[in-house]
Amino acid sequence: MQNRRTDRTDPTEQTAPELTRALEAARITGEVGTPREGNLSHIQRFLDQETHFHFGVPLTRDWDYDAVFDLMVGRVGISADRAHTAGQDTISTALCLAASARFAAVLGEVARGGGRILFGSGHPAGMVPVHQAFARAAEAAGAEVVRATGPITVDTDGGDVRHLGGVWVWHQHGGVPHTHSPEPVAHLLAELSRRGEAPPDLVVADHGWAGYAGGQGLRAIGFADCNDPALFVAEAQGQVEVAVPLDDDIEPQLYLPLIEFILQRAGLPAEGIAL
Repeated sequence: MQNRRTDRTDPTEQTAPELTRALEAARITGEVGTPREGNLSHIQRFLDQETHFHFGVPLTRDWDYDAVFDLMVGRVGISADRAHTAGQDTISTALCLAASARFAAVLGEVARGGGRILFGSGHPAGMVPVHQAFARAAEAAGAEVVRATGPITVDTDGGDVRHLGGVWVWHQHGGVPHTHSPEPVAHLLAELSRRGEAPPDLVVADHGWAGYAGGQGLRAIGFADCNDPALFVAEAQGQVEVAVPLDDDIEPQLYLPLIEFILQRAGLPAEGIAL
């Protein structure tokens, strides 16, 4: 599988200090609300390939706890102190912005080239509005955003997948639940193929939506929290092109400065973006 990873040069020397302050004040980066205990336990649960922790990412290397821990230090900015086992943990603002610049380069390339983009999310109250903003901007720039052409039912647990403002989500019993499962996007991609629709040129997503898509050989970029090692492992294995580290369950309007940064870097319209 081709590794399309883009330049990892840190762009923060050109980043306004106001953006760094905004991200850290919102606790999107810096001292985040995701507890250290969860960050550490999720590494092991990922290695144990528990449902909702593997994100549909096929392992192509032999990973152990120490290797994944070191990866999360290097790519996310969690504390490197192995004796620190409880309480506060961190996400590096510099790493978030460096990854966001790489994310923007990919999104801009595909959107401005008129590519077909599938947006999906397992975090309805945090990341869905963020993806909706990107979907609107990409479509305005000439991209084809993958939308519904009829109901797509998922047999398990009586749910289905549907899109909200251009972003695909898992729906069940009248609600849009939080999920890390790769099952919704697996069913969606299979149904699109059955209908004879072209696969997306890019998947922009989080959690199992991004992990499964990248693991299936589709070009994928996404967002992940410091307790989501699967997406960073997928990036290290060359399956997901960019994984942006941030707290993924903040009030959506607080992501606006980061959205604007990404759209400007992508060369996409940022005017009138509101969540």
